[in-house]
Amino acid sequence: MSGNAAPEADTAVVFDFGRVLFDWQPERLLAQVLPHRVVDEASAAHWVAQVFQGYTGDWGDFDRGVVEVPALVQRIAARTGLAPDEVQAVVDAVPEALQPLPGTVQLLLDLKAAGRPLYFLSNMPAPYAEHLERTHGFLACFDGGVFSSRAQRNKPDPALYAHAEQCFGRAPHALYFVDDHAPNVAAAQARGWRGHVFTGHQPLAEALRSIGVL
Repeated sequence: MSGNAAPEADTAVVFDFGRVLFDWQPERLLAQVLPHRVVDEASAAHWVAQVFQGYTGDWGDFDRGVVEVPALVQRIAARTGLAPDEVQAVVDAVPEALQPLPGTVQLLLDLKAAGRPLYFLSNMPAPYAEHLERTHGFLACFDGGVFSSRAQRNKPDPALYAHAEQCFGRAPHALYFVDDHAPNVAAAQARGWRGHVFTGHQPLAEALRSIGVL
């Protein structure tokens, strides 16, 4: 804790998952799964945009839990010209690609040891949410959390943040949100949450210490 910062005992830290607690590099994933399609940076950017659509469209529906894998595969294949087995291979490869980021995991453990209330708010399709819950014991550090696929809403929809407030049982001013995507943090701040745009675990630790949360 910073020597001149007053501790904020009621402040809960809310973590995003992708690119914050878990590595997520879609260009690398597609290069590994579709090497005949992804041959350079330009083709990687093209196929990331086509498959994931900035996490809107087909993939956004997958995030929201309103489309299941077989329909997702057919929709992406029909829209992009990829073969269904290519799309299925991408969908199947995502869980293994979501590897923990050690620095942020250690920060999570430190916050837990300090008695800090911890929650998560993640845009995450149901199969991947279930995989992460089965696979990573450190998720037991969280006092609760919201996956978009279970709430059937995505960040930055304000209704998802309102839902999270109800689930966490905490007022907006008592929530400190960590996300790598600035619009998601801005949406939280618009509801009265505080927030941090994640660029690495060390800047996050410094930010938390500066307000007396760590």
